[in-house]
Amino acid sequence: MNRDNDKGKVLLKRSLIMAGVKAFLLLCLIGRLYYLQVYQADKFKTMADENRISTRLLIPQRGIIYDRNDVVLATNEQNFQALIVAEQTTDVQSTLDAFKKIMPLSEAEEERIKRDLKRNKSFVPIKVKDNLTWEQVSEIQLNAPELPGIIIDEGLNRYYPYGEKMAQVIGYVAAVSEKDVKDDPLLEVPGFKIGKSGLEKFLEHRLRGKGGILKLEVNAYGRVMKEIEETEGVAGEPIHLTLDARLQEKAYEAFGDESGAAVLLDVHSGEILAFVSTPAFDPNAFSRGLTHDEWQALVENEKSPLTNKAIQGQYSPGSVFKPLVALAGLESKMIKEDTRFFCAGKMLLGDHPFHCWKRAGHGYLNLEESLMHSCDIYFYETAMRVGIDKIADLARRFGLGKTVNIGLEHEKAGLIPDKEWKLRRFGEPWQMGESLISGIGQGYILVTPLQLATMTARLVNGGYEVTPTFFPVDEKAFRDIKKIEVSPRYLNIVKQGMFDVVNIPGGTAWGSRFDYNGMKMAGKTGSVQVRRISLKERQTGVIKQKDLPWKYRDHAIFIGYAPADNPKYAVAVLVEHGGGGSSVAAPIASKILKESLILDPVKSRPHF
Repeated sequence: MNRDNDKGKVLLKRSLIMAGVKAFLLLCLIGRLYYLQVYQADKFKTMADENRISTRLLIPQRGIIYDRNDVVLATNEQNFQALIVAEQTTDVQSTLDAFKKIMPLSEAEEERIKRDLKRNKSFVPIKVKDNLTWEQVSEIQLNAPELPGIIIDEGLNRYYPYGEKMAQVIGYVAAVSEKDVKDDPLLEVPGFKIGKSGLEKFLEHRLRGKGGILKLEVNAYGRVMKEIEETEGVAGEPIHLTLDARLQEKAYEAFGDESGAAVLLDVHSGEILAFVSTPAFDPNAFSRGLTHDEWQALVENEKSPLTNKAIQGQYSPGSVFKPLVALAGLESKMIKEDTRFFCAGKMLLGDHPFHCWKRAGHGYLNLEESLMHSCDIYFYETAMRVGIDKIADLARRFGLGKTVNIGLEHEKAGLIPDKEWKLRRFGEPWQMGESLISGIGQGYILVTPLQLATMTARLVNGGYEVTPTFFPVDEKAFRDIKKIEVSPRYLNIVKQGMFDVVNIPGGTAWGSRFDYNGMKMAGKTGSVQVRRISLKERQTGVIKQKDLPWKYRDHAIFIGYAPADNPKYAVAVLVEHGGGGSSVAAPIASKILKESLILDPVKSRPHF
């Protein structure tokens, strides 16, 4: 009996222990459930939502770029593309073969499609062809029964109405590359495009806008079940430039097949009205994606369409530098208005001859006449008396030898040499002969067409330090433009010489003169040698420009302004290997300046 009682006590004790263990485990389970379902509820709800909800960025509309008259220079146009969804067709290759009967696909396009199909799930749409016309979309839709899996998607594509005529200014957009700084989640969106050159790149953060958000409910496999919520993005900022599309178009067309650059400025504000580099490229082709053949054609073109010659081309200014040398001579008191030098066609410095462009010489000339006839001997004599340091100082004050920073990449500074520069660069002292050739804008001197336009504007606006810009100048900035310390009387003497160049018979640009409602232009011609003319060639006769291969012909330059009696517009024109400033560059500048007077885009700007 006692034994039975002992067994009962043991069983009871064990039952109690087991019950206690069960109770403890139950409490642990309840506690864990409470922890997970109450305390950690928000966390797991978020994780569940992340599995259930797919959040996608929506590409915003890129900002539109306008000219000064609200003419569209860069916009967004409707873009149709054909996509294929693999799970909606039993045979992808058969669908693609049927598609090719309607619209050809290149070998590279087919390889890309197959590669994308392997990388993505069967329900993800893959691009087959984009930039479809409405006629192509209609044909695809008409043949839909034979094209299972093919769908049409609609989006926006960047479009440049003026094509190559605005290419070097506006630039273009293209797909984000590995080298681009990923400072915005939008840059990770497949197919997103950003500014790659020109103002499209400079103004990228203003033009890009902010992406919208699309929330979609997806299943465990990632397939979209339904749309939950859509938040619209913010379109990019509209941009208004100082360019005049009408003048830009006329300026570009004035070059014809020539290679070169032109810059037209408002002389009082520095606002850029036309900015041409030719030949150029089609930015729309870059936006859609260049083919290998298109890229090779651009790279191999000897006229360098990818180079922005207005800011990247560095050239000796030649005779268009002479107005500055004349001004330096007057400012330094080394010459006067009536100072006369004799030109016999050449002069000697020691035993070294320095030639004038006119072999027979010009005879005696004063300053005004020397500018009119572009006599080299007169400016050899002037530069020898003034010295390179004073010439260089004045040139820099008028905008040469330094970048302007107008917002375009790879702008060159050019070069205005002086004694210190040569000693630092070559470890050699400056030679007098180097001053002589600098006096006619040759030697070490290098400038860009933009700098020449800046120099011209400052020469003719009364000596005010205007800075070229693509963006409208407000009244405060307009009032704050500094004045260069230079005599107005001396500026007028130089301007009179530039007037004679165009408007007096015998002037080097006489053939390009015009009279529009009593308004005329003034300016200065220049021709820059790109090859050395030997003594033997000088004795037997210099080879005519038209008989030389294109790359050995002189560069042709002209700087000008109008109206001559009340300057409003300044232009610099450079034609690579054009032959002569008077025969090639001056006529182009004349067309541009006359058109600017006809259109007169700057009507209400007050004068200084």
